[in-house]
Amino acid sequence: MSMHDRWLLAAALLGLGCGIAGAQSPDLGRVATPDEIAPWDISIDPGGAGLPAGGGTARQGEAIFAAKCAACHGEKGAGKPNDQLVGGSGTLTGDKPPVKTVGSYWPYATTLFDYIRRAMPLNESKTLSNDEVYALAAYLLQLNGIIGESDRMDAQTLPKVRMPNRDGFVVFTRGR
Repeated sequence: MSMHDRWLLAAALLGLGCGIAGAQSPDLGRVATPDEIAPWDISIDPGGAGLPAGGGTARQGEAIFAAKCAACHGEKGAGKPNDQLVGGSGTLTGDKPPVKTVGSYWPYATTLFDYIRRAMPLNESKTLSNDEVYALAAYLLQLNGIIGESDRMDAQTLPKVRMPNRDGFVVFTRGR
């Protein structure tokens, strides 16, 4: 039997074993309790439902960005080594590759809050206070020319921000 035939036989047997094993539960883990789920149940919808108390301005966000974000996203969100957060206006159409940033691509400002709170800073997710997240969102919105430097972002003002690409997405409906 050639080596190739042995690999095919091993793969076939493994596939049969997976089918049998898949029929039974491995009995690993347990159902998470509501108290364990609550810290992760923090989604914010586009209209702002779920936004917490707190607030901040771009001026406040600038210092936080320099201390906690610039190492990955560059000075003033210019990018490198990670994603560019500022610029890209007008790049979503045409022949050149699009530059997808907060200002050019994201349809809702509330999504920015949700993402920063849930995932940033890298390797320290969920460590920012709500005030820091609002201030960072304000700073990025201001850098992208969407709000002013002293505009305060909070649960009432953030959902009212109209992002430049708000109408750039097509709603997908099954069956149509």
